[in-house]
Amino acid sequence: MKPNARMLFAIAALAIAALACQGLSVGGPKVILGDDFSSEQWGTGSDADSSVEYAGDALNFFITRDLYFVWSTPNAETYQNVHIEVTANNNSTDSTGAFGIICNMQVTDVSYYFAITGAGQYAIGKSAVAQDDVFLTNNDTWETSSAITSGASSYRIGADCGSNGTLTLYVDGQQIDSVVDTTYTNGNVALFGWSGEQASGTNVSFDDFQMTELP
Repeated sequence: MKPNARMLFAIAALAIAALACQGLSVGGPKVILGDDFSSEQWGTGSDADSSVEYAGDALNFFITRDLYFVWSTPNAETYQNVHIEVTANNNSTDSTGAFGIICNMQVTDVSYYFAITGAGQYAIGKSAVAQDDVFLTNNDTWETSSAITSGASSYRIGADCGSNGTLTLYVDGQQIDSVVDTTYTNGNVALFGWSGEQASGTNVSFDDFQMTELP
């Protein structure tokens, strides 16, 4: 469910660090950033409402407050025209809890985000300072896709953030939806967890992050 109030971005700590590997992939697109989460590079921390911590060579988001949005970044760099992929291992007990990728983040509350839920729903959203978030897909509401397996234990989430404004969501190698918006053309990247209606219902761990340069 999309909350009526503005989503709250929160993180207890931000680590400014290089990722575990970067460079060129042989015979493929340029790898800008990659991380298997075997060493601690991303922002971590905890408070009364949530925690972002390394656990089992993954980055775990656990949220104990309903309708709460928590994010973590790998560094303070600005990127543009990128494709991002990450594996999300979903241990949530609330099927309305969401998780995914953020790109073109300017400052807190200013970015695009690509969200899916364990119930097979998705949205490509845009946030802006002092404004309600807007879903750029499906007339500003959640949509269910048969290409997103309901109740799966893990999902490979992908996102294109093109310099021409093209924003495309992929799940498990299949394109789910695509929109065009040119409000933000570059920015930081992040991963997020977003709790649904049940407190302590969202528990997701991210692994095998990779960001490559789009053609």
